[in-house]
Amino acid sequence: MAVEAEKWVHMVTAQTPTNIAVIKYWGKRDETLILPVNDSISVTLDPDHLCTITTVAVSPSFDRDRMWLNGKEISLSGGRFQSCLREIRSRASDVEDEENGIKIAKKDWEKLHLHIASYNNFPTAAGLASSAAGLACLVFSLAKLMNVKEDQSKLSAIARQGSGSACRSLYGGFVKWIMGKDEDGRDSLAVQLADEKHWDDLVIIIAVVSSRQKETSSTTGMRETVETSLLLKHRAKEIVPKRILKMEEAIKNRDFTSFAQLTCADSNQFHAVCLDTSPPIFYMNDTSHRIISIVEKWNRSEGTPQVAYTFDAGPNAVMIARDRKAATLLLQRLLFYFPPNSDTDLNNYIVGDKSILQDAGLEGIKDVEGLPPPPEIKDGIPSQKYKGDVSYFICTRPGRGPVLLSNKNQALLNPENGLPK
Repeated sequence: MAVEAEKWVHMVTAQTPTNIAVIKYWGKRDETLILPVNDSISVTLDPDHLCTITTVAVSPSFDRDRMWLNGKEISLSGGRFQSCLREIRSRASDVEDEENGIKIAKKDWEKLHLHIASYNNFPTAAGLASSAAGLACLVFSLAKLMNVKEDQSKLSAIARQGSGSACRSLYGGFVKWIMGKDEDGRDSLAVQLADEKHWDDLVIIIAVVSSRQKETSSTTGMRETVETSLLLKHRAKEIVPKRILKMEEAIKNRDFTSFAQLTCADSNQFHAVCLDTSPPIFYMNDTSHRIISIVEKWNRSEGTPQVAYTFDAGPNAVMIARDRKAATLLLQRLLFYFPPNSDTDLNNYIVGDKSILQDAGLEGIKDVEGLPPPPEIKDGIPSQKYKGDVSYFICTRPGRGPVLLSNKNQALLNPENGLPK
């Protein structure tokens, strides 16, 4: 460490997307290494709308490793954080920052302490894969800070040890997590099936039904399912391998009909496996079920799927529309059934890509109140509305993988002392 003044702080800031699985990961064959019982496939969501930003800093003046999440200091003593830190530190290389006259030798990384600050622009632990984006961002930014020479796929195997689905957030577009066979987990990693430009017709609308923390964490839920569900064993052995092949084919050919059928079926089977657990786990609620019913009715009336739905371990609905026109019609339906409270600003009720509001001819609450019932509703049956049952909607699309942010203003730590800004 060549700099005389031991006051220097060396920092890196990165942004990482979240992802939504269309073929689900549920159940581990190894709890410590986080090795899954089946392959899974996900879509990476546009980080402009859903992401984690993480700043990592190193300095000889830091006396211990510290971390802040969304402004609050949290403990780094958990096994998952520790395994990510250990794996990355063991792969560190020499670092030279000529501009600031900082040199860090490979052997010094074992002695130096880190400060980590992370911020999610969406609710943590509400079933929107915040841990996936968070752990992927931690691993990606630390690898950049420590000049780790591994490729993204190798890094994904490290992120996996922090949070299983995190390995899929190291790529944009469509990503497959290969379960692997090795006991040490070295072949359980993520690969990109296609980038975000491959199928850019798709539009994604997320109904945030609840941003409350879930009653049964995914970790506990998975463990109980593995121990008690016979349906999970059948799913992992007989069903998922065939679905993975069909889903890869559907993505490659941009075949929305197959993509939608597989996505909806796999989401429903994942929640069936949760119900088959003892005691049963309920992640969806009445609003989730109503959304499924609305989409199913519409898809059936059109004769070909317009929208796919999928739910992770929580009540929030992720709906993937075949194109912008279908997304516009979907938003009109969702706002017809789930209008905002009268005192809500439509701009706060629809977040992300708001341009879809113009396409749907919706400028304010009055336009929402004037929406006609969808044509698939049978005449004469008054349709019930569920005002206030959805907190807000996020409009987004498939997005890119992790990136470094070079703008110093985006850093979450102060460059002078390495503490949160």
